[in-house]
Amino acid sequence: MNARMVAKARRAVHLATYVAVLALLGGCERDAPFATTKPPPDAAQIALGEKLAKAGDCASCHDSARREPFAGGLAVNSPFGPIYASNITPDPVHGIGDYTPAQFAAALQRGAAPGGKRLYPAMPYPSFAALDSHDVNALYQYFMYGVKPVANATPQTHLPFPFDQRWVMTFWRLAFAQHGRFEPDPARSAQWNHGAWLVQGLGHCGACHTPRGPAYNEMGYTQSSPLYLTGGVIDHWYAPNLTGDPGSGLGRWSADDIAVFLRDGHNGRAYAFGAMAPVVEASTQYLSDDDLHAIAVYLKSLPARKASGHYAGTPAARAATMAALEGGTPERPGAGLYLSYCAKCHAADGDGKPGQAPPLAGSSLALASDPTSMLRLIVEGSESPQTSGGGTPRKMPAFRTPFTDSEIAQVASFVRGAWGNDAAPVAPAEVTRLRDAIHR
Repeated sequence: MNARMVAKARRAVHLATYVAVLALLGGCERDAPFATTKPPPDAAQIALGEKLAKAGDCASCHDSARREPFAGGLAVNSPFGPIYASNITPDPVHGIGDYTPAQFAAALQRGAAPGGKRLYPAMPYPSFAALDSHDVNALYQYFMYGVKPVANATPQTHLPFPFDQRWVMTFWRLAFAQHGRFEPDPARSAQWNHGAWLVQGLGHCGACHTPRGPAYNEMGYTQSSPLYLTGGVIDHWYAPNLTGDPGSGLGRWSADDIAVFLRDGHNGRAYAFGAMAPVVEASTQYLSDDDLHAIAVYLKSLPARKASGHYAGTPAARAATMAALEGGTPERPGAGLYLSYCAKCHAADGDGKPGQAPPLAGSSLALASDPTSMLRLIVEGSESPQTSGGGTPRKMPAFRTPFTDSEIAQVASFVRGAWGNDAAPVAPAEVTRLRDAIHR
C-alpha cells in the first residue's frame, strides 16, 4: 500500500471521527425492536427468510471454499487487504448460533457484532439497514433453524494500520452510512417501490455498482445521489453503469432484457461473467417474475449519468471495420488478432452468436469508461452461470498465455472502436497493472 493511500485513509478517518462526534452530541441511537432471547422456530418465517437470503445473495460471499452453505472463509479483496467472510451458520462456536435476534439485527444492519466487534463495510450493512424488523426476524429464523450448522473456523482478517482499528467503524458508519429503513415514494407505483427496495436494500446492488470514496464508502445509496449505480471497481472487476446511459449503461436495454439477464444469466445483449456470474447463480435466478420486473422498472427509471462511450452502428462504420478485418490495416493492429481468435464466437461483424456468445457491437461492456472487466475477461476467461432456464453455461477461454500485454491492449482497443463502438483505446500499461494485481 502506498503512502498516498494511507494518507487519504487517515484523513477519511479524521473526517469520520469529527462527523461522528457531532452525531453523538445530537443524541444516541434508539434501541432496535428486536428480542434479546432466542425465540422458537416459526415455519412461515423460516420459509420467508430463505427467500430473503437468496434475494440478498448471502451465499456468494458466505459459502465456504468447499461449497458448504454459509460456512464462510472466502476472502473479499478490498484495496486495503483481504477481508474474510464470516461463518453465519448456527454453529455455536464458529458461527452465529448464540446470537439473539437483537445481536443478529445489530450485525446485519449496523455492522456491530457481539463483544464490541465492528464489521468492515465489505459486509453491506448500510444497504441492509433498509430492511424492516419483520424481514430481519425472518432472516434470523432461517439462519438459526433452516441452515445446517458447520464447525468451520474462518481465517481472521488482519489489515495493516490504520485499517486494523475496527473501533473506527463506529464513526465510519455514522459519517458515511446514513441509509435508513426504506420509505416508499408515494409518487411512484408499487412496482417501482418494490424494485427500489430490492435494489437499494436487500439486493445491495450499490455495493458493487456504485463507486466508493477514499474511506471505502459508497458514494450514495439511492437515486438521489448523482453517482449511485454509475459503476465501480470491486476486486479488480468493473461493475458496470446501471443508469440510463445509452453507451455504457442500460439505456438501450429494455425492461425485459434486464429481467431475462437476471433470471437466465444472459440475454441477446450480454452474458453474466466474472463477479456477476455467482450473483445470478446463487441469487437472482430464484427471484419471482414480479421481483425481476420490479427491479427492471426501477433501473429503467434512472436517468443517464456518468455517460461513457457511444454506439452508432451505421453501415459505413460496419463497412470500415470489415475492411480493417480483411486488410489488417496498420492503424488497427488488433483487427488481425480479433479475426484469428475472437471472430469464431463473436463473429466478424461483432453481432455474436445467439445462445453461444454475446455481441460486441454496441456492447455496454465494450463501451465502459473503465476497461478492467473486459481486460480481465481476455486475460483469464470466464464462465456464464448455471441457471434453470439459461441452457448450458458458456465458457470464454483465457488468453493470458498466447497474448502479450500489448496484444491484449490491441484487441481490446479494436473492439472498443469497431462496428460503430466509440470508446477510448487501452494502453498496454493498463493490462500490465491488471495482470500484476491478479497475478496472471
